[in-house]
Amino acid sequence: MQDVGALALLPVVIILVVAVLTRRTLFAMLCGTLAGAVLLGGWEFFDSWIGYFGTAMADETLQWLMLVVVLFGILITLFERSGAVREFAAWAERFVNSRRKSTILSFLLSIVLFVDDYLNVLTVGTSMKAVTDRYNVPRTELGTIMKMTAAPIAVIVPFSTWALFFAGLLEAQGVTANGSGFGAYLQAIPFIFFGWIAIAIAALVAFGAFPKLGALKKDVARADATGDVFPAGSTAEEREAEGGLPLNAEVGEFAVSGDDAGRAVAAASAPSTTSTTATATATATAGRAPEYAKPRPWNFLVPIAVMIAVTILTEVDVLKGTVAALIVAIVMYTVQRRLKIKGVLEAAFDGVGSMLFVIVLTALAFMVQHMNIDLHLADWVIEATQPVMNGALLPAMVFLVCGVYAYATGSFWDLAAVITPIVIPLAFAMDVNPIIAGAAVFSGAALGSTTCLYGDGIILASRSTGIKPLNLMTAILPYAAIAAAASLVLYLIVGFAGI
Repeated sequence: MQDVGALALLPVVIILVVAVLTRRTLFAMLCGTLAGAVLLGGWEFFDSWIGYFGTAMADETLQWLMLVVVLFGILITLFERSGAVREFAAWAERFVNSRRKSTILSFLLSIVLFVDDYLNVLTVGTSMKAVTDRYNVPRTELGTIMKMTAAPIAVIVPFSTWALFFAGLLEAQGVTANGSGFGAYLQAIPFIFFGWIAIAIAALVAFGAFPKLGALKKDVARADATGDVFPAGSTAEEREAEGGLPLNAEVGEFAVSGDDAGRAVAAASAPSTTSTTATATATATAGRAPEYAKPRPWNFLVPIAVMIAVTILTEVDVLKGTVAALIVAIVMYTVQRRLKIKGVLEAAFDGVGSMLFVIVLTALAFMVQHMNIDLHLADWVIEATQPVMNGALLPAMVFLVCGVYAYATGSFWDLAAVITPIVIPLAFAMDVNPIIAGAAVFSGAALGSTTCLYGDGIILASRSTGIKPLNLMTAILPYAAIAAAASLVLYLIVGFAGI
């Protein structure tokens, strides 16, 4: 373990700078891990890098996350190959018949799935992107609505994985109400300002009542002008791999389900015999979902419902929920002869392949986290900022430090576990309400999860929406920055008011 002082920031700074300059997240992460290996291993940096790679791969959390990612990749591919997602989109169009309704439904689904942020982003992105695509909603806008809701709702609702974990941290530090840390967490909820403000902004964006900002503004303009819902620079192969329709595609050719592709309606590409009628029909159906004789939304909804139910019933274990959904999907699609056994196996192979980028990126992110621990980055940040963590400024400074640290490092629960035992005694010593100090920690963790380029939340959300993590992060940042600035002001007010 090395104590290199401010140089501990170097890997994180390199990652962010290289990512912005090259637009290549994986390359940026590799550069960051190499910088960390040099700081920790000196001339033996190669051995150091290999060692940290092994440490990351041995991390039980990473192993669990990789299993979730791989199995969900297979599930997504099965949805696409069987035609389940497209039929769901065709069915949903009967009720969701406008751009605003599609984004509102996306927001409401994110609220309903408060129990876990992983479950939230994986489910909402997978289920809604086919619907929002129909109304030229950029994938970055869908991702922004999802991510501005997922972690914030998880810290606001007391029956989520986040809330239960943070309640345990409070109780461990002797902060209780009615004899429990859960009671203290209930009192902290009104002061988790970032959570409340982020959800409010997400709702306004979904309802079309908040201005489009930054990268998202450009993506919306492109989508309105060209119909392309993917960020600029996305290739045709990326669109096809992520379930998007190629630009200027005919409607009929995408009414394909499973192995029996010959049943597709190809009227849109057939020669016209009555030009007037054909023109009128083409005009009426342009931009709409493919016409199915009888769309079967249950082929999509049943596996998703099983995943949600099993996840909740198994003490919020997303892995078990994903396995259950996968089993149900395979049984349904093979019984209906939508996919043959060979088709299922091919979908499984391709599903794993589609997640390779996510797997490698996640492994590198865990390497960075382990390197940060051995570089004593958290200790340096706390030592550097502790002089200004006093009295009325304590809640605001705790939120600022936690938010910036979480954004820069991809550590959220780890951050809270490290800094809460430091912040709570400080609050007691300075006669500051420890519940508000704890709420500031939890707000900062939610801010980091919402925005961190290589945090697991952004990685999973980008995969479920079919865009790159950097595109999603740059779209979210202006909205998260507004919520963070407003939260900081509120923590200053609360601190000086002595609440």
